[in-house]
This record gives sequence, structure tokens and C-alpha cells, in this order.
Amino acid sequence: MTKITKAYGLWPSPISPRSLADSLVLTDVQWDTTSGTLVWHERRGAKGVLVAQAGEQAPRDLTDDQSVRARVGYGGGDFTVAQGNVYFAGNGGRLYKQSLKSGSAKPITPAFGDVAAPTVSADEKWLLYVHSYEEVDSLALVDTDGKKWPSKFAEGTDFLMQPTWHPDGEYVAYVAWNHPQMPWDGAELRLVTVEYDRDGIPFPAQTLTIAGDTETSVFQPEFSPDGRYLAYVSDATGWNQLYIYEIASQTHTQITTEEVDHGAPAWVQGMRVFGWTPDSHHLIFTYNLEGSRYLTYRGIYKSIQTGSWEGLTVYTDMTHISVSPVDGRVAVIASSAKIPSRVVSYTPDIATESSTLVILPSAAPVTMQVIKDDLRHPMIHRRSSTESVPTTALAAAEPISWTGHDGGTAFGLYYAPTSDKYEGIGAPPLIVYVHGGPTSQMMTRYDGEMQLYATMGYAVLMVNHRGGTGYGREYMNMLRGNWGVYDVEDSASGAAYLASKGLADPKKFVILGGSAGGYTVLQSLVSKPGFYKAGVCLYGVSNQFGLAMDTHKFEAHYSDSLLGPLPQAADLYRERSPLFHADKIVDTMIVFQGEDDNVVPRNQSDAIVESLKSRGIPHEYHLYAGEGHGFRKPETIEHYQKAVIRFLTQYVVYA
Repeated sequence: MTKITKAYGLWPSPISPRSLADSLVLTDVQWDTTSGTLVWHERRGAKGVLVAQAGEQAPRDLTDDQSVRARVGYGGGDFTVAQGNVYFAGNGGRLYKQSLKSGSAKPITPAFGDVAAPTVSADEKWLLYVHSYEEVDSLALVDTDGKKWPSKFAEGTDFLMQPTWHPDGEYVAYVAWNHPQMPWDGAELRLVTVEYDRDGIPFPAQTLTIAGDTETSVFQPEFSPDGRYLAYVSDATGWNQLYIYEIASQTHTQITTEEVDHGAPAWVQGMRVFGWTPDSHHLIFTYNLEGSRYLTYRGIYKSIQTGSWEGLTVYTDMTHISVSPVDGRVAVIASSAKIPSRVVSYTPDIATESSTLVILPSAAPVTMQVIKDDLRHPMIHRRSSTESVPTTALAAAEPISWTGHDGGTAFGLYYAPTSDKYEGIGAPPLIVYVHGGPTSQMMTRYDGEMQLYATMGYAVLMVNHRGGTGYGREYMNMLRGNWGVYDVEDSASGAAYLASKGLADPKKFVILGGSAGGYTVLQSLVSKPGFYKAGVCLYGVSNQFGLAMDTHKFEAHYSDSLLGPLPQAADLYRERSPLFHADKIVDTMIVFQGEDDNVVPRNQSDAIVESLKSRGIPHEYHLYAGEGHGFRKPETIEHYQKAVIRFLTQYVVYA
């Protein structure tokens, strides 16, 4: 078919801002421990809803009058499912219990503080959860009927996450860390020996740190169903690898060795990158390669692996693994650059060349073995959008790398302008998209906003700058003391690299980012005036001093590693604060901010906008009532998207 020639950036996109606003956000999926019912959490606008599906029956909403959402830190860990009941964080910061069959939710904790990451003991008598009140975090314990007042089970550290019960109730494991570390900088895996008083109430008899320290990250402890092992992720080797700890012998065995990350930065509660098979013989897990997260499995007796299962090769990002204790069926939230998020389940056939099981000594090398690829009964339970746009009209994500300003290597994902109807002339405008964090990563999952721009005729570069994750600990640590340097330089050198290949118009670079990415937008416009045609900044940091004083507890000391502790690093804070150099910003900007943001308060955006206004720099400022750090309301998302399109058309395409 002959394509119509039309200027880049003016192509009518098959994606509308309204469709992006109406899309669901799928955040977690879990199996019930006894019934085989699948439960998932989806965000519909500002409301969180739990949905259940038993077998092949039609899915049904479990929660009507509740908004299911945990609010400790950045959230996550919204619910758990056990023995026919779901336990979730709901209205008033309370934990609720609800039957999967019928009936309404019953509160089992008082309206006191915030709660997250509930986990139920195997006998379903006790519930552990993370509790936060007045910036004091702890593990709390309550009976599953809510008849007793909750009590503290573990405390004494600034943060706790990912609690889990031993199947016999003999142990509890969790992750803990203290300021100034972030969990990906250094954390401890705690193993608690549990005893019971005369009334049968569990209490911690002994607590040991069995892995991790201030310079070693640990992530997601999970007991094997037979109770012999505790699996976890650690970056002790420089890469996030899987380990198992044999409780009886107190020995650790490294299960994976490839130089890829099997974990992820713990920005929220409730994250899962692996799960045990019901027979305790295998771990099903993901690994991160060039921005794609693939699924595989490995035996703990003989190390075995497959690259993929037939039928799953269409997905390049799979998260929140849940393995059914009933039949071993695996559920994930899956997507790709061209496929919006779905809740998918399948039954893997884990077959080896040899059926002989030989336990590995703790120091035994990990060897590879070929296994049979198979997939039985794949099912798509939920789609986050209508998926009405054909994949031929959407942009593919191409992993790329380039040489940075200092000769080092940076990474990213490139999306070419894509249309099945239109073509442009010459080189397209480029949107350089910078992730938040800054300890994060752009993945080859579906991003409707970036697809909107690509299908309008923009090239898109998602920058995985040095200091981000997914490329090992050394790569991540490069941002220590260098926030505002590597993120800025890698974004600019990536844009220049694409321009040198004829893939982007150097006169029409745009930089876009939110939060830490918004900071990179501001710092880039300060340090490289004229390099970008325009900047799109969402709730970006303009004053590093203000951020250190005003942000929420989770990141209160984050800047200690990114810039240095105060007051010793005061000069560097001033140097890296765009507000103190705002007179250097000469490029057009559009700024977006939520009024209720407690991570990057609105005064950060107010101050930079005031500078732009006083100097007559063309700009727009959009402030949204009732929005926090990241926009949730459909009307906000639609307005934001339309405003960006109008802004780019006026100041970039027609400039």
C-alpha cells in the first residue's frame, strides 16, 4: 500500500489521549492457596479494584465500595490470597478480609497508620503485615479474624518489606534496612525463629541476619513449600542472582550465575521475580536482558534452564510471578512493546533429560542442561486495553547502546516513527524520555504514551542512563555523587548518536521526564541551553536542598548517595540545583505538577516556573488538584496528553 507523505509529528495516531486515560493498570496477580482461584489488582483511574476468576468462569469484581491500595512508601503489597479468602489494604488504612465466594469485606485492623504486604500463616490463624505510623515502620501481627488488637512483631529498623511465613509456622523471613541506604544499596535478610505462648500467639524468639549488609542488596525471601529452603535474590556478586538457604545446614547455594539481573530495585512492596513449584524442586523466575524481562526456570537439585516457553515468546516483560500451590500453574502480568499489559497464566511442562535428582553441595558449580520446551493451556484472563490498534501500526523497541561523553557505554530503547499509512521526509523530531528514580530502568513493556508519540511521527529514545538498574551493580553505582551528570550526559549523547545515524533531526530534540527524570529535564536545559528545542517536565526536582528537607520518609536520605550528605555536600547541592541556575534556561518548557505531591512538592515546580515567567521564557504550567506523585485520574491523564501534543506541535513541529 502506498503511504501518504506527511510531516513527522503530524501523523494522525490510531491511539487517542482518551484511550490512554481509560486503560487499566494491572499491578499484581496471585493464586489462592487452596481453591485455584486467581485474583488480580487493577487500577481504574484513582480506584484500586480486586478481581477474581475461578477456573474458566467469568471474572468478577470482589471489591465494590473499597479502593484497594496500600500506602506505605510508594505503595504496593496491596493484597494476599489464602484458603479461600483475600486480605487487602482498603479504606482508612485498614486491612480487610473477604471471602472469595460471597459476602462483604470485614475490617480486621483499626484505622491507625498505613498498612501493606499482608501475608498469612499456613494455618490461616495469623496475619503479618508492614505497618507505618508517624514515620515509624514495623512488622505487625493480627489474628485473621481481627478479634485481637494488633501487636508489633518486629521493629528497630527504618524500613521493612516482603515478610513471608514458613509453611510450618516455625520461621518468618523479611527484608530490613536503615537510612541512609536505599533497599538496592544495602539491606538485610532477617530469619526469625517463631515460638508460641500459652495462648498460641506467635512471637519472635530469635532473629538472625543471614544475608545482606549495607553494601549488599537482598530481595524477596520465599520459603519452599516443603519448608527446607529459603530462596532470595542478592547482588553480592555484582549482579542480582538467585540463592537458596538450606535451613537445617545453614548453607547458601547460588542458583544462577549469568551476568544478568534476576532482581529489581524495590521501589514498592509486594514485588516478585520468582516463585517455587509445588514440589519444591524448581524455581520459576525472570531475568533482565537489554531491557527485556524473560521467564525461565531452574532446578535446585540440578541447574536447568530454558530460554522461553512456546507461546510466551511474544512477551518481553513479565512481572509478579505467582505459582499456584494447587496445580503449579503460573500467572504473570505480561506485555511487550506492542502488546498492552495482560494477566496471563499457563502450565509449564518442566521435563529434564534425566529424572535423577542429586542435591548440589553448597559450593558446587552451576551447570546448564537442555530441557523440553512446552506450554499447556495458556489463558489470557484480563487485558488492560481494547488492543484495537493492530501491531503493524505500533513501534517496535530496539535495544541500543552508544558511547557516552567520557568514553563509557550507555544503553537505551529506540522507537522509530511508525505508521501503516504515513511516512515523513528527512529525519524526524526526537523525544528523549528519561526514567524516574533515578535508580530505575525503561523496559520493553507497553508504554501507551511513547506509542502515541511514535505513531504521530516522533522518534523516541528511552534512556537507560548510567546509574540505572538492569546492567549490574557497578553500572547502578556510577550515579553515586554524579546525579545531574551521567543522566544528563547520557541523554544528550544518546540523542546525538541517533542524529549521527540520520534517525533524528538535531534541531528538533525534546527531553521529557517525570520526578527524577523531570530533574534531568531541568538540569539538561540548564547545562545544555539550545541543545533541546523544548522540555517537558513532570513534577521535577528543581531545588536539591528542598527535596532533602521536604520529601517523604522513603527517600529522605536518598540524596546522601546521589550527591552526598549535608551539610558537607552543600556546594554540590547548590551546583546541581536547577533553580539556582534557572537564568541559563532559554528553551521552551511545559511543566506539570500535582497539588498533593508529597515526594516532590509543588513548590519545586512553582519556583522554576516563576523564574521562566519573570524572564519571559515561553512556557506552560499545568497544576492538577487532587493529584499526587504520578497522575491517576482519567481526566488528568487526558488533559496532560492533549497539552503535550499541542505544545510539541506548536514549538517543535512548526518551529
